[in-house]
Amino acid sequence: MPEDVLDTYERDEPEGVPETGLRTVRDPSDIGDVGTADRLEDGDEIGGSAHTAPGNIARSSAVMALGTIVSRVTGFVRTILLAAAIGTQLLGDAYQTAGMVPYMIYDLLIGGLLASVFVPFLVKRRKLDQDGGDRTEQRLVTLMLLALFVITVLSVLVAEWFIRIYAGEFTGAQYEVSVVMARYLVTQIFFIGASGLASAMLNARNRFGAPMWAPVLNNVVIIGILLWFMAVAGPGRTPETVTPGELMLLGLGTAMGQVLQAAVLVWALAAAGFRWRPRLDLRGSGLGEAAGAASWMMLYIVVAQLGALVSTNVATRAGTRAAELGFDSGAGITAYKFASMLFQLPYAIIAVSVITALLPRMSEHVAAGRKDQVRSDFSRGFRLSSVLIVPISVAMIVFAIPFCVMIYAQGSTTASDAAAIGRILMVFCVMLIPFTLFQLQMRVFYALGDTRTPALVSIPSEAAHAVTAIALLFVVEPQHVVVWLPVPYGLYYIVGSVVMWYLLHRKLNGMDGRRTAATLFKLHVATVPAAVFGVAMIYAFRGLPGDLWPGLAAMLAGGVVGAVLFVVTAKFLNVTEVTSFLDLLRTRLRRR
Repeated sequence: MPEDVLDTYERDEPEGVPETGLRTVRDPSDIGDVGTADRLEDGDEIGGSAHTAPGNIARSSAVMALGTIVSRVTGFVRTILLAAAIGTQLLGDAYQTAGMVPYMIYDLLIGGLLASVFVPFLVKRRKLDQDGGDRTEQRLVTLMLLALFVITVLSVLVAEWFIRIYAGEFTGAQYEVSVVMARYLVTQIFFIGASGLASAMLNARNRFGAPMWAPVLNNVVIIGILLWFMAVAGPGRTPETVTPGELMLLGLGTAMGQVLQAAVLVWALAAAGFRWRPRLDLRGSGLGEAAGAASWMMLYIVVAQLGALVSTNVATRAGTRAAELGFDSGAGITAYKFASMLFQLPYAIIAVSVITALLPRMSEHVAAGRKDQVRSDFSRGFRLSSVLIVPISVAMIVFAIPFCVMIYAQGSTTASDAAAIGRILMVFCVMLIPFTLFQLQMRVFYALGDTRTPALVSIPSEAAHAVTAIALLFVVEPQHVVVWLPVPYGLYYIVGSVVMWYLLHRKLNGMDGRRTAATLFKLHVATVPAAVFGVAMIYAFRGLPGDLWPGLAAMLAGGVVGAVLFVVTAKFLNVTEVTSFLDLLRTRLRRR
């Protein structure tokens, strides 16, 4: 669908005067995409190997999009059950903090290097080497597995220090539970790395199905473990009342999901013909040279992980202080992370598909030196994403609290805990457009072969985030800190987007800013009638009994009528992107 819409936009727009002279910093095919390198996501379907072969991935975008959707849906179910099982207070914060550690350590030490440099290097060697890159693959697999094993063992030994670093104010039973959970969960590092490596090698062989669907198995396993935990422990467990056996079930059960995901990918790689023969003769392999070229990309990843450290510390400290003051609603990292997961859903499903279609186009136009076509590619891609992301973000702001109460208020999560997640989500969703704009602009630099600029831009962006996030601990009451924490998070993307826009404007002789701004303005205006109607529905149905029916009725009525109001208003305002999208959708439905 994104390819078709981009084609439709391109045909509908008159050709401008060709502008040539664009030059690449380095070969874009040498650069892998680290995804969002985001600070709180457990795994990232849109990062790393998902972009190692843009042309092939574009031809397989249906598999990618469907796999991403199913993965996100099962991940959504997993999150709902996690909230029911352990809640959003001290036990939930202990589990979530421990659960983020293996992904952060892996991304910092192995994942970023694998995604940004080794994977593109592997793809190129498979095409150029007489043995189809077999010796390179054997060396890379041997080196990575050894490094993963060492890092995993060391992480188990120093798990206590990870908790001290990421959750400095955890004390007593909460601290002890976090350390125990961290020891179980850091064992995942080896299997996360094995999954990433196997996915990369499968993508290099044009095998995209298993890498996109294996995370679904991981989610399904964890869903089963959470149901088992709830059957054994029941609701309301705290760090003081949870038993060692229950912690083992949570910890080893969560790790088992990652083990099975890795096993499926390794099996798929074996079915594709790969047989591992350990070898460490690295001299002349080119791996060292490839790693040396990763400096700027690694700087970007290090800055992102520093951002994770700041966000996690602020959220965990706020949750601990709020609990000490007697506030029983989720005010820590768990509520923040649950809201973050919902916030990124529209981007993960909509904008990722656009990026998948956009990267090969931009790469071709960069190779031809065409500034005008790269500029048009970016403009179309961002406006296409905004057609769906703007109304969805406004709808999420309107219905955030009733939606979160409807899905989260069960088991160990109370209605007030769920409402707290909804308030965080409302603030998050204001940042969805800057987040998307930042991600798309970064891909323009990747298409230009430029990793230096995004890395340098991340430094002032992270400074803005860190300063404002830490300041919240001093100027906002503890129970409200995580509600406002998405503002510093979004400030990172706002500062980064402004700086990158200025730099790309100079490089591309403009960025089609007036048309983009006009489209964004009209799209937001078009959401006003729908938003007003949605608020009216919340008040109209708030008298219904229970936590489920008020939110469900308001969202059904407000969603259906609101969608119609948005489309009608957009047509009245002559938002051509919406009409083009609807015309294409209508044409496709008639064909079927």
